[in-house]
Amino acid sequence: MIESLLSHINSLVYHTTEGMVHPGLSADWVLLVLVSMALLSAWMMRTLSSATSQHTIGLVSLSRLPLIGHTIQNMITHPVVITVLRIITSIVFLLVIAAGLFGTQVAERNIATTLTWTLWWSGVVISVFFVGSAWCAICPWDAIATWLVRRRLWKRGNTLSSLNLKVPKVIRNIWHALIMFVVLTWLELGYGVTTSPYATALLALLIVVLATISLAIYERKAFCRYFCAVGRTLGAYGGIAPIALRPIDNNVCANCKTLECYKGTDDIEPCPTHLVMGSLKQNTYCTSCGACTQSCPHQNISWQLRNIGDEITYSARPHWDESWFILGLLSLTIFHGFTMMPYWEDWMRQLAYIMGDSGRILTSFSIGMLIAMLIPLLLYSGCIAWLKHIMGNQDSWRRVFSAMALTVLPLAFAYHIAHNLSHLFRESQGFLSVVLNPFGTNTQPLSMHEIHMRHMNPLVDDNIVFALQATLILFGFWLALKILRHRLPQLSHSGGSLSRWSVIPMLSFISLISMVNLWLLMQPMIMRM
Repeated sequence: MIESLLSHINSLVYHTTEGMVHPGLSADWVLLVLVSMALLSAWMMRTLSSATSQHTIGLVSLSRLPLIGHTIQNMITHPVVITVLRIITSIVFLLVIAAGLFGTQVAERNIATTLTWTLWWSGVVISVFFVGSAWCAICPWDAIATWLVRRRLWKRGNTLSSLNLKVPKVIRNIWHALIMFVVLTWLELGYGVTTSPYATALLALLIVVLATISLAIYERKAFCRYFCAVGRTLGAYGGIAPIALRPIDNNVCANCKTLECYKGTDDIEPCPTHLVMGSLKQNTYCTSCGACTQSCPHQNISWQLRNIGDEITYSARPHWDESWFILGLLSLTIFHGFTMMPYWEDWMRQLAYIMGDSGRILTSFSIGMLIAMLIPLLLYSGCIAWLKHIMGNQDSWRRVFSAMALTVLPLAFAYHIAHNLSHLFRESQGFLSVVLNPFGTNTQPLSMHEIHMRHMNPLVDDNIVFALQATLILFGFWLALKILRHRLPQLSHSGGSLSRWSVIPMLSFISLISMVNLWLLMQPMIMRM
């Protein structure tokens, strides 16, 4: 029977004649994940009625750890460490710009493309799991913009250094970040920015320009808060992370009247995203910049450890725009997977032939991208309507849509990392040679022998990669069920009836997306570089 199941699973793999593709997840791992998903689903159905809406998130302050606690607290309350790291990342960023503009245009020989698309983007998403949104603290886009506008290396800038206008209410949301994410994806996959060092450099420069203009016009850091697709992605995923900046003693914050964490001091900038540490419940807009840790007169803010996923399970409260950003993340991560499949280009060529689209077939790609993005959104919307019908919930469709959105986030996060592991472990081969010659001077495109050697000798054995990918998909499914199990009873408290059937709509959606992610990981994936 098991052999029959494995045979059926293998029949779902697309067999391609492409020479250099990443091997897909093996049938053994897929079967193990599917069986585990079935067991977890049964657990969900059986224990739904015993779920409780009350939960206290346990925090352990790193500053109170023996031996290293005092050192950690000294590091985060002084600006030296963050400033040095911002200088380093900015130097690397300027190197990327220079290499992209003036170096070879062979993508795999230029540090602009290899570092940005193979290492940085994969690494920064993976880093969320360990350090939350800490990348935002050392982001070179924000660092360079801040130095240009504030004209200070780390101290608070002069009030006349920018117009400091209040951000208009109409743009105080993250719809713009979602639009930016869609546009960046279109440029990356449709226009081919990932294979062009010159275009990569121009795109990086454009983002710095946007951050600088925003800082010169608006108060604090409107670009980081409302517009930056990377920052909002890390902020969304940050709710899963087991680490966050939080008060050491909540009573100290409760009795604080001066709110330096929000207003800043003479030397330290105010919170760039308008957060008050004493009332902070979720990581979504915290950029881990260190302003609050440096300005707090009581040194009452530190990195805290908590259980993985506790924040998005128990305390996060997504708004309408945030819930759509989460659904956009899911759609775009799945879309990335589809575009790496050998048959995607065949589909696009067939669509272009039908439409009479020629040249770069950007129109056909745009239509394909739109359809690929709409399908998960329509399925989710249908499941929300189905859920309201089963429960008889009197809340608005919009409220239920937002309340259930967090169940989707672990699915996007898990597949996002699992998909990028193949790129990271296979396409980073030879990166040392690029570091030694970042401009790719006097180099040629990879020979077929070099491509073959990279393909046959990944940095990490395939079996280890498969184990990590399977574990990630199962982790995303488990965490999605955990969130659903906690949040579904809350809907019954606002006018709906809870039964075991109530779980079916969202369980169906979570299971379907997880199986789609598994199926994508099974397929051979075209190497990007």
